[in-house]
Amino acid sequence: MAEDLVDPRETPLHPRFSKSVIGHDAAIAQIEAAFASGKMHHAWLISGPQGIGKATLAYAIACHALHGDHSGGIRESLAHDSATRRWIHAKSHPDLFVLERQLADRKPARLKSEISVEDARGLPEFFARTAGSGGWRVAIVDAVDDLNRESSNALLKQVEEPPPHCLLLLVSHQPGRVLRTLKSRCLKLPLQSLTTAETETVLANLELDEDVRNGARVIASGSPGMALQLATSAARKAFQKFPISGRTTPELRFAILNALSVRAMPQDEFDAMTGLLLDWTARKARSEAATPAGPRLAEAYANSIAAFHQTNAFNLDKRLAVNAQLLGIEDALKTA
Repeated sequence: MAEDLVDPRETPLHPRFSKSVIGHDAAIAQIEAAFASGKMHHAWLISGPQGIGKATLAYAIACHALHGDHSGGIRESLAHDSATRRWIHAKSHPDLFVLERQLADRKPARLKSEISVEDARGLPEFFARTAGSGGWRVAIVDAVDDLNRESSNALLKQVEEPPPHCLLLLVSHQPGRVLRTLKSRCLKLPLQSLTTAETETVLANLELDEDVRNGARVIASGSPGMALQLATSAARKAFQKFPISGRTTPELRFAILNALSVRAMPQDEFDAMTGLLLDWTARKARSEAATPAGPRLAEAYANSIAAFHQTNAFNLDKRLAVNAQLLGIEDALKTA
C-alpha cells in the first residue's frame, strides 16, 4: 500500500512549514548580528531539549540566508511569502541540503536508527555546486545526535574545510554525545525550554483538534513539540499507569507494556515512552539530589539513554528495553 511508504515525519507540523519562530529571541539576535557583521561563521550547533523549536529555528535561519536580502530580520524572512520559502516547503530549494535519517528498506515505513556515512557523503557534492542568487548554500543536520562515528567523521571533514558562503546548522538534543572535535569547530547556540506563555502561543497557532491541543497543554513543559507527540500517542495512556512514586510491581509493569503494544511496539511509541520516563527520571533525580537515590537515578537516566540508542541501532526488543528502564527506576528508588 502507498501509505506504507510515507515518511512518518511528513506532516503539516514539520518544522520547515513554520511561518514563525516563538521565543529564542537571544539566539535570533545572535544570528542576525552575525549576518549583519559580514563575518557569518560557517557552522553552528543549535542545542537544547527536544521539541522546543531547534529545527524550526534552523529552517528559519536557512530561509533568511537563502532569501538573499538580509536587511530585515529572520522572522521577517520567514513570514514573507517568498519563492524561497515555498521552495523550502516543497523540499526543492537547490541551495538547501538536509541531512537526516532515511527510511529503512521495509514496510511499513520506518526510519533508520542512524544517519549513514553514505548519506553524509552527499554534503561535499552539494557544497561543490555553485550557489544560486542568494549566494549561500545551507545544510541542516537534524539531528547530529543520529550520526554514527563514520558519518560524524565525514561531517567533521566538511566542517574543517568549508567552502566560501557555506552554512552548516547542526541540531542537537544531546550535545554531550556529539563528537568533541566536531563541537569545537562550531559556534554554540544553546536554546532554553519555552515559557508557559510561549508554549501556549505555539499550540494556539497550530491547526489541531481541541482535545489534542488540550492534551498537549497539560503535559507540555516548555516543549510543545514533545507535548504534541505525546498527546497523540499510546505512550501517554501507558505512562498514566506509571505511579507518581516511580515504584512499580511486576503486574504494573506488565500493564504498562500492554498499554503500549500487545506485540511489536511501534518506533514512535517507543520513542515517546522512553522520553516520558527519561523526563520523569531527570526531574526525580534533581528533587532527590541530596539523598542516596539522587545519584542512582542519575545513573539510571544515563543507562536508559545508552539502552535506547543500543535498542535502535541493533533492532532489539523494545518491550524489553522499556521494562529495563522501569526496573532501573525501581532499583534506584530502593532503600539501602
